[in-house]
Amino acid sequence: MSVVDRALVRIERAGACLRITLDQPERRNALSPQLLDALLAAVEPISGDDGIRVVVLTGAGGVFSVGGDLSLRATGQGLITGDPAESLARIRRAVRVVELLVSLPQVTVAAINGACAGAGLSLAAACDLRVASERARFNTAFLTAGVSGDFAGIWSLTRVVGPARARELFLRPGPFDARRALELGIVGTTAPDDEFAARVDEVVGDLVGAAPLALRAMKANLADAELMSLGTYLDAECRRYLDTGRSADSIEAANAYLEKRPPAFRGA
Repeated sequence: MSVVDRALVRIERAGACLRITLDQPERRNALSPQLLDALLAAVEPISGDDGIRVVVLTGAGGVFSVGGDLSLRATGQGLITGDPAESLARIRRAVRVVELLVSLPQVTVAAINGACAGAGLSLAAACDLRVASERARFNTAFLTAGVSGDFAGIWSLTRVVGPARARELFLRPGPFDARRALELGIVGTTAPDDEFAARVDEVVGDLVGAAPLALRAMKANLADAELMSLGTYLDAECRRYLDTGRSADSIEAANAYLEKRPPAFRGA
């Protein structure tokens, strides 16, 4: 297991929520190989921790991430260096963080507090939910940088906004604001900058307050819905519905509704 470089990525846990903060604001949280290694090390152990229900990914210094560090690419110090085979292996290792984010049983929330471009946008798109400050600015930016795209941004955004809009975003790159991101469906919630932290906390609070078994099973249903045929999906959905429907939390939810009180879920 890799060790997280706490100088590059900050990890904070509050109850059932784990917050991961990209912490190189002086470089606008550009995704250097070192920062990517730290991020991968932070994400790797999450799936095995049943006490975590929600993961928040954000950036320090009023910036989410401007994507790949072009200064390193220009000097041959980025992911692409030397031998092509070694570079390909380095790239494939780095982008594993997207596979992990997408496959986590926990619900992931991208808290987009500022510039979000290139691979930074790819990371945000890999999360389940996206909350943006009204000051946030977006750009796919890959074509402008002379590359075809990485960190599964095209894969994720095709699923988020649909293939036609994804083509527009990637083939005609350019900056757009949080309002446009909301219109496109890239983000689901926006807030003024001074209300942004409270809005993220509200979203997290709603998720943490949900029945834990149902939340995890619903995340699995959402993942399966994109990959399975209807019949196969229904088999999995029915099993999860049975399991959650027989849980103590499901009975508690029904009783709380009838008694007009907040439910007290125990994750059982």
